[in-house]
Amino acid sequence: MLENIRLAFRGIWSHKMRSFLTMLGIIIGIAAIIAIVSTIRGTNEQIKNNLVGSGNNTVKVQLSQGGYALDISDASSIPSNIPMVTEDTLENIKAIDTVESVTAYNSRMVYDKIYYKDNSISELYIYGIDDSYFSTCSYMVRTGREFSQDDYTKFRTVMILDTKAANGLFGDENPLGKVVELSGVPFTVVGVVQEKRIFEPQINSIDDYYTYNSSDKHGFIYIPKADWPIVYDYDEPENVVVKAASTDDMTDAGKKTASILNRRIRDLSSDSSDTIKYSAEDLLEQAQSLQQLSSTTNMQLIWIAGISLLVGGIGVMNIMLVSVTERTSEIGLKKALGARKRTILGQFLTEAAVLTSLGGLLGVAAGIGFAYIIHHVSGVAVAIDVPASIIAVAFSMVIGIVFGFLPSVQAANLDPIEALRRE
Repeated sequence: MLENIRLAFRGIWSHKMRSFLTMLGIIIGIAAIIAIVSTIRGTNEQIKNNLVGSGNNTVKVQLSQGGYALDISDASSIPSNIPMVTEDTLENIKAIDTVESVTAYNSRMVYDKIYYKDNSISELYIYGIDDSYFSTCSYMVRTGREFSQDDYTKFRTVMILDTKAANGLFGDENPLGKVVELSGVPFTVVGVVQEKRIFEPQINSIDDYYTYNSSDKHGFIYIPKADWPIVYDYDEPENVVVKAASTDDMTDAGKKTASILNRRIRDLSSDSSDTIKYSAEDLLEQAQSLQQLSSTTNMQLIWIAGISLLVGGIGVMNIMLVSVTERTSEIGLKKALGARKRTILGQFLTEAAVLTSLGGLLGVAAGIGFAYIIHHVSGVAVAIDVPASIIAVAFSMVIGIVFGFLPSVQAANLDPIEALRRE
């Protein structure tokens, strides 16, 4: 085998231009496929990061009705017979193998009940949270502090705002220590939080803006869950946020969490709540749908690029037939000296495989170069797929074996006497 490979390289080197032109179809085909696969993978990763995030991995499991999230704005919109999320329920959710952490929270949409002196803001979300909410949701305190244990046990009326709510109420004024009136109850601001954004969505067009950019223009105010009955007089149904162990586990974690919560509704609630259920906000599934659409479109380009591989294979077959004709006397001499058919067959198949494998390697290098050129010219995200590159080289070797088989068989079947007679 090593001798055959050495002879193959010597033959390729002795006819450099002819060998390069023979490999050109393979090079172009492999380069096109690698460039397309790299842009597909890069685009898919961009879609996944833009929708899901990198390192966040949180899934909201919310009460929904008719396929839409159920927003509570007043007492009349509170669903009946929905059980509270107990500590036992949270422990069952934590036991899910794809869940890293979980938190339950109350939420309401408030329109006109937030005041600071003469300033007021509307259309805010009020969240009643426990001490694990910020860590689960990957929020960090920008100024001030988080809620302390005493805030929960002593029912202190304190609040934390996000940056939108803080800017809306206080502008450039420092919000810490200020008193905000929430539903007639004075709350002291102790902190301002923001999400730990590891990336920002790449907005390259108006379609990207509407697809990826947050449509949520509302601010958020957070109070200790223990204070919820102080503001709204009674307990209300809760939603849940789970943090998955990895991005790929988000769908599984969300669905299993919703299943546990919905099972409690069926067990403890009357038939009137059947239309209300917990649903996971499956951003990963949405990302996968967009990825599938992108991949389906680009697969057509891969098939078109595959045509050049077919042309390249035909070129390999043609040049191998020429090589057999040129080396007829050499083949006859080897057979006269006792070389078997399989020896001659192996030599020519090895030469064809080496020729196309070199073309594959050059094609991979060219494809990676083309991918980065596309990235710099058009801004399309790219990600080099190492397994795809290895498969491409292996596939180019298979092309050499397939299309080199007929010339190799022809060389192996030459009659040694007739071959030597052509000297």
